[in-house]
Amino acid sequence: MSGLRYIEGVVTLKLDEAACTGCKVCTQVCPRGVLSMSDGKAVIVDLGACIECGACARNCAFGALSVDAGVGCAEAIIYGWIHGTEPDCSSGCCG
Repeated sequence: MSGLRYIEGVVTLKLDEAACTGCKVCTQVCPRGVLSMSDGKAVIVDLGACIECGACARNCAFGALSVDAGVGCAEAIIYGWIHGTEPDCSSGCCG
């Protein structure tokens, strides 16, 4: 999956560093390695790899992460990756 990239500059993922407690859950649930730990806090290391699945935000008990899950049509991107095609939302996959 290292070749899978998101559309640069449109990801809605935000991190509130002050709210982060360093529990590491976000780094464990992110399927793309977008988050890492630095100095006891989460940091966004590869925003362009985020597929806006929402796993990090849903699992952050402290509200340090937010994302408009699905805004980026992650389902179409994943479907295209699995089937070897370009992402295409016209199939109705994204509602």
